[in-house]
Amino acid sequence: MSAGQGPDAVLDGLRRHAHRLVAELAGPVRRVRLRSGETVLEVEWHVPAQAAPGTEPVPAAVPEPEPAAGTPPPDPGRLTVRAPVVGTFYRAPEPGAAPFVSVGDLIRPGQVVGIVEAMKLMNEVTADQAGRVVEVLVDDGQPVEYDQPLLALEPAGQRGG
Repeated sequence: MSAGQGPDAVLDGLRRHAHRLVAELAGPVRRVRLRSGETVLEVEWHVPAQAAPGTEPVPAAVPEPEPAAGTPPPDPGRLTVRAPVVGTFYRAPEPGAAPFVSVGDLIRPGQVVGIVEAMKLMNEVTADQAGRVVEVLVDDGQPVEYDQPLLALEPAGQRGG
């Protein structure tokens, strides 16, 4: 907090930041927590009544995204790793570092394959399936949409001919 700002002004700034962040994220948001100095804003949404205790809420149906202009249609034999949020895609953990993965790499479920920066938050992109990277679909530092394919994978166990 700067010398001229009281706690109410900082809280108002955090509220505006939270509002913009939630508006940019696709899909349901369960909890948001922001901090500025000693001021903390935490917002949590309740689990829908139809969800059993101890279970995650069922996300609302999301329509299939339209392919971006100039994007070729996906190959039905390929898997994809998709953007978890709207933001800027980075292939490496920091500028000048080696990329998380490259074409030809075998990846496993849960492996970090990139980062999407959204509102100065770094969101890890993880693979949800095993496979071999056959194509990087987005250049480093490019903006991406929610659920946009980032990497094309050959399913584990398959060999290209």
